[in-house]
Amino acid sequence: MPIYNKTAAYHTLGCKLNFAETSTIARQLTNAGYEKVNFEERAHVYVINTCSVTENADRECKLHVKRAMKANPDGLVVIVGCYAQLKPEEISQITGVDLVLGAKEKFNILSYLDDLQKSHASGIIHSCEIEETDFFIGSYSIGDRTRAFLKVQDGCDYKCTYCTIPLARGISRSDTIENVVFNAREIASKDIKEIVLTGVNIGDYGKGEFGNKKHEHTFLDLIKELDEVEGIERIRISSIEPNLLKDESIDLVARSQRFVPHFHIPLQSGSDYLLKMMKRRYLTKLYRDRILKIREVMPQAAIGVDVIVGFPGESEELFLETYNFLNDLPISYLHVFTYSERENTEAAVMEGEVPIFERKKRNKMLRILSEKKKMAFYSSQIGKTLPVLWEHENRNGKMYGFTENYVRVSKDYDINSVNEIENVSLKNLLDDGSVAVENLFSEFLAKV
Repeated sequence: MPIYNKTAAYHTLGCKLNFAETSTIARQLTNAGYEKVNFEERAHVYVINTCSVTENADRECKLHVKRAMKANPDGLVVIVGCYAQLKPEEISQITGVDLVLGAKEKFNILSYLDDLQKSHASGIIHSCEIEETDFFIGSYSIGDRTRAFLKVQDGCDYKCTYCTIPLARGISRSDTIENVVFNAREIASKDIKEIVLTGVNIGDYGKGEFGNKKHEHTFLDLIKELDEVEGIERIRISSIEPNLLKDESIDLVARSQRFVPHFHIPLQSGSDYLLKMMKRRYLTKLYRDRILKIREVMPQAAIGVDVIVGFPGESEELFLETYNFLNDLPISYLHVFTYSERENTEAAVMEGEVPIFERKKRNKMLRILSEKKKMAFYSSQIGKTLPVLWEHENRNGKMYGFTENYVRVSKDYDINSVNEIENVSLKNLLDDGSVAVENLFSEFLAKV
């Protein structure tokens, strides 16, 4: 029998993949009779989906547990996600936490809620060894945003020396093409205009699709199939490794009517020496070739880059190699991460520790470079006519949206434009006195 008159609230930290999985967990609870409410409201259950990539994962987790307890001191607090898999004992000791579920258990949350009581001691832990997480649970987000995050792959077989994701999510494994296409069609039926493909290492798609380590299909096979799905206006590829982004995939995006000209390609360092220390699977020449290939076939494409500063052994000279490499590349923006030590990683015990103040200084230098790159890219789009997908939120009488090539734009709020794709003319950059990258918007003053 379903449980009625119960409420559940959700908060997600981290990546698009976490948003997809939170949404799937929320649908499970909704189907069992739980009404979804805002996180600040009084709820019977608070589900917090955590991340291990953020520098202060423990602090962020504690902060949101406190928020839940403020909203309802008697509410049940359940912690899931990467941090829950990596540090279950630590999380269980946080005041207010009642249940910690690991990577295997989080999608069985209902079976753990039936007899759960508010804990005034340590929380209950259900967490498997990560080796047991060798199955795939399809997930997608829906209902919260204009776009949907569609999970196509999970886990990672790479051994990057700074990364805990393989410890938190297990081996690389994929959904079947048939199920991905089924989910895409279901998303399309909900009048969602854009799908973002997500995973830990989506370029490795196809491995584990049928429960084995073979590549039954490739990423190219997947995007070919999705390109034929009716009802979806846009498909956006999230982060993809440069060594797995092949010419054939770039060419497909270039000629596609659904895949948009936007790539996010992790670099991590512009120094070949540091790339080898990180155990990345490419060097700077391959990375540059990928960027130039995209620019050749899609001159207006947005290209985002992940980069890490302060990795062990990163001297001033090696950091400047990265800075100059990025400065010379025709990219659109950066996501800059400050290296922080992670337990059970090779990098944590490497020599050549970079002082914290130096890491912060280098982070600031690259964030300023990112702002310059983004402003230059936005400026290059002024005067163009592009389609924009408008979002729901009303911010002080303004609404915002993204062009296909990821220029964020604004206009006066118009409820008739929500979740609509409209052709607009890009007029000028807004100057609001802020240095935040996300506030450097192009304003669209006239529809075409």
